[in-house]
Amino acid sequence: MSGEAPPLSPAVVPRLPRGVRFSRDEARGRFVLLAPERILEPDEIAVEILRRIDGEATLGEIVDQLARDFAAPREEVAADVEEFLRGLNEKGMIEL
Repeated sequence: MSGEAPPLSPAVVPRLPRGVRFSRDEARGRFVLLAPERILEPDEIAVEILRRIDGEATLGEIVDQLARDFAAPREEVAADVEEFLRGLNEKGMIEL
């Protein structure tokens, strides 16, 4: 049995938990993900993912948008987005 988690359902609606905020930090000149006593400065790709997390869009819709907007293979986008979201989920910065 491998230690890999099963794939996330495309119907999952990722959302920011209470107390976590995604916003532009004008002092730093970049976007930040703020949680109590923590700050994450996401790279450009992470920002594109986080911009689409509105508490309504499903994982499948987010992946479809990113694949379309960046003319990238959907399977690769899905794998990258899922890995990113699982990492944030482990840190308590996203709910799945």
